[in-house]
Amino acid sequence: MARLHLFDLDGTLLYGSSAPPEISRQIGLEAETIVIEQAISAGRIGPPEYATQVYALWAQLTDAHVAAAFEQAPWLSGIEDVWAEIRNNGDYCAVISLSPSFFVERLTRWGAHAAYGSRFPALPFAEPVDLAGILSAAAKVQIANRLCEEFGVRRADCVAYGDSLSDKDLFETVPVSVAINADRPLAGIATHSYMGRSLWEAYELVRPAL
Repeated sequence: MARLHLFDLDGTLLYGSSAPPEISRQIGLEAETIVIEQAISAGRIGPPEYATQVYALWAQLTDAHVAAAFEQAPWLSGIEDVWAEIRNNGDYCAVISLSPSFFVERLTRWGAHAAYGSRFPALPFAEPVDLAGILSAAAKVQIANRLCEEFGVRRADCVAYGDSLSDKDLFETVPVSVAINADRPLAGIATHSYMGRSLWEAYELVRPAL
């Protein structure tokens, strides 16, 4: 049976960072975005409020800013190598993130079969953000279920990779999970835990058993 590898983005594929601050750095608003990140991490706001606030900050954002943010972001090493091996094995890899889809979807160029993020209007913004398209932790499980159907993969053959409580629901849904540079609560429920800057090393924790 084919397997499906499900990757979080922020704090997982990105080392010590997340997409919104990397994006905001390009327009000089990183500090303001970090304040909003801290608010959602502490539970003071939810995904809809978060999206509304970063949407307001990104009024002048362009595709060129996003491209630069993607290029300069602190990625783990070995992402393309891991995804190439997954593909060569006849398996599937996908990214599911709460970050903006206009950033997340760029990862299909590196070999991800699918990449899902919160939907924002096209850049530069000329329309309001539709909060129905903003993802939550529960949405990660829903998307994973749809991907299983799309690729013909059983949930029992899924592996999840993540770093924070936004990945908790998914970790509790699939049989194998890898906590990467993770918060202690998530690491405590993961099958494996990895600290470092190489996705290949994290992948090797499950590779021998696949």
